Amino acid sequence: MSDLKAAVKRRLGNSELKCAPVGLGCMSFSGAYGTAYDEETIDFVRYAIDMGTDFLDSSDMYGWGHNEEVLGRALSDGYRDKIVLATKFGQTQLEGGGMGVDGRPEYVIEACEKSLQRLGVNEIDLYFQHRVDKNVPIEDTVGAMAKLVEQGKVRAIGICEAKPATIRRAHATHPLAAVQSEFSIMYRVEAEQIYETTAELGISFVAYSPLGRGLLTDQYLMADSVDENDPHHKHPRFVGENFSINRELAARIARFAQGKKCTPAQLALAWLIGRGEDIIVIPGTKRPERHDENVAAVSLHLTSQDIEDISALVPVGSAAGDRYAEVQMTKVFV
Repeated sequence: MSDLKAAVKRRLGNSELKCAPVGLGCMSFSGAYGTAYDEETIDFVRYAIDMGTDFLDSSDMYGWGHNEEVLGRALSDGYRDKIVLATKFGQTQLEGGGMGVDGRPEYVIEACEKSLQRLGVNEIDLYFQHRVDKNVPIEDTVGAMAKLVEQGKVRAIGICEAKPATIRRAHATHPLAAVQSEFSIMYRVEAEQIYETTAELGISFVAYSPLGRGLLTDQYLMADSVDENDPHHKHPRFVGENFSINRELAARIARFAQGKKCTPAQLALAWLIGRGEDIIVIPGTKRPERHDENVAAVSLHLTSQDIEDISALVPVGSAAGDRYAEVQMTKVFV
């Protein structure tokens, strides 16, 4: 039996949804980190599900619809009912390039209908607002999402990259099953505040980029710089002195992992899921070998002292550089 199939399922908030502690982020299926090929993606998704992966996270802005379409194809032939299907709305394409945010109630309904069509399903298990719209009261957006639940088009709802006060207002409007935000041993300043709030309210935390966008894998440990062809080349955490500082922090995790006879990635994931039974991690990959490495983290037992020691290796706020470019930073922790 695979590691994930043997893992105890975790309930998403107070919803009826349950899944394994390690899920799968699907953004890379649409070319975010190098070329993706649809037929290979379909085979990989089915492989992952056969191995026990039962939480898949997509968005209507990943490839602007492409991601949901290819995922819908992968989930045909009996795979749909084996997983918790999550997708997101709220980021929009602007004329001339760039991205906007739309949380208007009428857009919520429109976006959901399009996602249902692309995914080829009648119901989305977990529907997230991808980014909070500063120009629309969160109560209005969540109120529209609640109507989707009432109509049977969505089973549970969540929001992404929201600050504690926004989470409280949203949850008071309609119970949130989950909040999704970036969370890893490297990126914790906002995440720790969010997690304190979700834990108090009984909301699950879905952690994206739990491997620090690759910094907490073995990919960059021996590199002096990031190749210009690497998708991370211009990311603030991978540039110049920031990269050197962050690589040294990651090296601390790698040395601890050696003592545990596991990979740095497995240690980073185990640290997160060991923080509480209300955390689901969704590392993204399109490679079976990386998938198998990631899911093996559920079998790595860390003591409370281990978790404290790992936390001390990379103190909150010690990573160098913002986690997004300046424009994108205005759209997170809203």
